[in-house]
Amino acid sequence: MNDEIEYRIKEVLFTKEEIWKRVKELADEINSYYNKEQLLLIGILKGAFVFLADLIRNLELPVEIDFIEVSSYGANTESSGNINIGKDIKMGIKGKNILLVEDIIDSGYTIAYLREELYKRAPKSIKICSLLDKPARRKVPINIDFCGFSVPDAFVVGCGMDVNEKFRNLPFIAVVEKLIKKETIKN
Repeated sequence: MNDEIEYRIKEVLFTKEEIWKRVKELADEINSYYNKEQLLLIGILKGAFVFLADLIRNLELPVEIDFIEVSSYGANTESSGNINIGKDIKMGIKGKNILLVEDIIDSGYTIAYLREELYKRAPKSIKICSLLDKPARRKVPINIDFCGFSVPDAFVVGCGMDVNEKFRNLPFIAVVEKLIKKETIKN
């Protein structure tokens, strides 16, 4: 027998309207904190791209944008703790205010690793902005400077977040559950 894993939406945690309202509030907090200073937002691919796009549309600061691709999940729903950089940023960050933009922080391994690596490049400051925080999974202490929502210990998708590249396009954030379909061997 072959086992095939599928996922389905179990529960919607945050609606499109709730997310949009909170993103606007986060942008207001960021605008106030940086007070018109230049800001380089570094989006962590792939999950944060939708959140980053929504966020920058609400910022009233001079901004630059770059992306870094980092993974610790592979095809799993739990972080392995092994950090792999697939694509590094192209911009120099020396002397700049950096805002790392993440979709979700759970174990903290990825964001802590990134922050440590980027500090070696001598930025003026590094702050963290995450749409979601999953504190029940935290393995590394991390301070999230600008946080959208706290979520329970479940695997979530939508607004750029996925499971095996599925569900990124959902306009809401939802919990998924794993289904295992068994296929019988044909004689």
